[in-house]
Amino acid sequence: MTTADHEHTKGRPRTRMREANGHVFDIRAYGTAGLMGITEISGVEGFARAARELHAAPNETELLQLAVNLAVKIINGGDHAGICIVQGREFSTPVASDDVVRRGDALQYQLGEGPCLEAVRWQETVISRNLGEEARWPEWTPRAVSVLGIKAMMSLWLSTSVYPYGADSYGALNLYSDSIDPFGPNEYAIAHALAAQVSVALAAHREIRGRGVAMTSRTIIGQAEGILMERFGIDADQAFAYLRRVSQSENRKLIMICSEIVKTRRLPQ
Repeated sequence: MTTADHEHTKGRPRTRMREANGHVFDIRAYGTAGLMGITEISGVEGFARAARELHAAPNETELLQLAVNLAVKIINGGDHAGICIVQGREFSTPVASDDVVRRGDALQYQLGEGPCLEAVRWQETVISRNLGEEARWPEWTPRAVSVLGIKAMMSLWLSTSVYPYGADSYGALNLYSDSIDPFGPNEYAIAHALAAQVSVALAAHREIRGRGVAMTSRTIIGQAEGILMERFGIDADQAFAYLRRVSQSENRKLIMICSEIVKTRRLPQ
């Protein structure tokens, strides 16, 4: 993205979509039509219910699977859907509606190019209305068209921030289509609404999971400190200092040292 692009988007939501030849489409111009589309396709109550189901999913995998099922159901032209997850520099597709998505995503990861990767890198929605005329991904596109029969695609960046700088990037919602130019204004708006709900639900799940891990870690560390305090007749600060020295000298995480002490009741040599 150029400096001009950054200046142009500064201070406003990331609702833009990048299409071929660098053309940028702003979804905000179609907000009313998009909301009408949501009402017509699934009803406001139905969409709200779906959002609640996403947040109530028992784990991340089921959350993502619900999102994929919903995408195929309510987004016209989204014949195949999947979610790409980013962890560090690694990309994966934990859930997909079918093998078309899995193969299409895997090919992008293998070649290092494609709409999904570009959506994450540019941190915005990337659209190809007609893959048969697409020139942005010269290696991926011909294979996707000839082998998978895909004719169009939309990839939406998943993030809870409307600004790219410092945002948590979770990955992308990928919609593969069997038709040319299938995504109209309604489909753009509905897809963005769904992507936003998925992002928020995903962030909430990870925050809860992180808190659970942190609480478990604190409990284990406290138990290890208790064992040391009883064994050596020392206070909590001295016990923690001991554990930290062992962690540094053995170049292992503190929680691993504590877990072993709690499990075996044996102290490091």
